[in-house]
Amino acid sequence: MADKQTILGRIAQMTKANINSILDRAEDPEKMLDQMIRDYTNSIAEAQDAVAVTIGNLRLAEADHGEDVSAARAWGAKAAAASAKGDQLRVAGNTVDADRFDTLAKVALGKQIQFEGEARSSEPMIASQTDVVAKLKSGLAKMQDQLGQLRSKRDELVARAKSVAAQAQVHDALGSINVLDPTTEVSRFEEKVRREEARMAGTAEIAASSLDAQFEQLEDVGETLEIEARLAALKGGTPQVIEGTSTPQLGSGI
Repeated sequence: MADKQTILGRIAQMTKANINSILDRAEDPEKMLDQMIRDYTNSIAEAQDAVAVTIGNLRLAEADHGEDVSAARAWGAKAAAASAKGDQLRVAGNTVDADRFDTLAKVALGKQIQFEGEARSSEPMIASQTDVVAKLKSGLAKMQDQLGQLRSKRDELVARAKSVAAQAQVHDALGSINVLDPTTEVSRFEEKVRREEARMAGTAEIAASSLDAQFEQLEDVGETLEIEARLAALKGGTPQVIEGTSTPQLGSGI
């Protein structure tokens, strides 16, 4: 009974435990839950063994009680039969055999009383065992329910911890990227491209300026040649006609 009371006490203690309060005081709730799950699992296994033994003893006691009741009933029937036979023999005048059957009836009645007493004496113990079994079964059900809550809490806590870790990782990743920072790789590459574009535009502009200068030099050379030609014509007395006109250009001496 002491072992049963110990199991019942542990069951009562565990089923009254406030899981949330325990977790609030724990430094590492996940480890605490894992340990509580192990403790509950072990305690449930012990409680199941205790319940199995108690139920087994109860069933044996019930079987013995049933046998006592059956035996008492059977001996009562034998006593009634022996008494009836004795009455028949006594009516027939056979008192010797009648007394013998009456004696047998008394023996049967003694056996009946013995088994009835054994049956009665076992009934309080059977009632007590039945109550213990009911409490153990109820406690087991509560412990299994608590174990389910512990496992759910543990899974929920682990999932929340992973979610927080993932959020922190994303937050750190986003914090390391500043799209408005001109010193980022993208901004530096963009600046490099812009400078290269500007350099190419400057090169093209220089090339265009050089080409214009060359054409201007060609125009200057053509004008000089024409002046020299006209001067020579003037000195030679050959009149020069300006293109697009019919008026002769007279040299000096006219």
